[in-house]
Amino acid sequence: MAGPVALCQDDRVRFVVFGVGAIGGVVGGRLLQHGHEVGLIARGEHGRAIAASGLKVESPDGSVTLRPSFVVDRPEEVDWRSDDIVLLAMKSQDTTGALSNLALWAPASVPVVCLQNGVNNERIAFRRFPNVYGVTVMCPAGHLEPGTVVAYSSPIAALLDIGRYPAGQDETAAAISEAFNSSTMESVVRSDIMRWKYAKLLMNLTNSVDALCGPIARGGAVGRMVREEGIGVLRAAGVDFASEEEDRERRGNLLQIGDVPGHPRVGSSSSQSLARSTGSIEADYLNGEIVLLGRLTGVSTPANERLQRLANQAAHEKWPPASLSEADILERIEAR
Repeated sequence: MAGPVALCQDDRVRFVVFGVGAIGGVVGGRLLQHGHEVGLIARGEHGRAIAASGLKVESPDGSVTLRPSFVVDRPEEVDWRSDDIVLLAMKSQDTTGALSNLALWAPASVPVVCLQNGVNNERIAFRRFPNVYGVTVMCPAGHLEPGTVVAYSSPIAALLDIGRYPAGQDETAAAISEAFNSSTMESVVRSDIMRWKYAKLLMNLTNSVDALCGPIARGGAVGRMVREEGIGVLRAAGVDFASEEEDRERRGNLLQIGDVPGHPRVGSSSSQSLARSTGSIEADYLNGEIVLLGRLTGVSTPANERLQRLANQAAHEKWPPASLSEADILERIEAR
């Protein structure tokens, strides 16, 4: 196992952000802006735009354009160093392919830090790399235009608690947390990071509701149904998760969301996937995680199952966000 990593600005540590969407772009951009060395693995038109003109980060405080150390579209194009730290930030449905490729080129000892929703990414990474870290991401961010990401919260851009997977903490986690804290983000190290990631999973169950019906529906009947199913399934499976009270205390009023001219908030990351017509969505690893655990424990999860299928259909058929009403979904759940 690799030793701890120090992240003083005078040393040679470099963050390699793999997946430069809203989260990867904002986190990587803020690190870069505050003196950390950052390289990007960014594909397609977005990566080409960054390579040509830099990464533009828009926020309520204004706009900044940043030049990373490098921009490539595949791991094999990186001149890997032994002290690189990978920040994994693609959607969960793309994780397996990305890690399979990364494992061919990156040093085996490289820390892999999962800046992702869901609870399966760390397990996938742990099959290929021994040093894996989970992060509970609270980051109001957006990405709809090539070369540009939007950080909606200021002055703190994100809450990024980190811990070693499957449990524990070490000097590397502490050093990465320190880097986040030095870059307009707020982070603490947790030895029970997956307990917090399961709590975040429960929140993310309404991402599909947001994508299909709009953000107001998250607090409606369907949103309550998917969350209640999720809580019941996690309890049946014996999975511990942070309580709503703990989460409220952790968040406090740290994230202050403001207006960003020209960039109105579209909604959840799933809603943004529909808005960009990507053809895929993260529902299999959010609602689908609850469906899977429900099947394993014999607990019925009709609302999450219906949301999972509808979200995948919407992504495949390229529906725009908010194509259905809550009543539509309730009717489909009841007709199951």
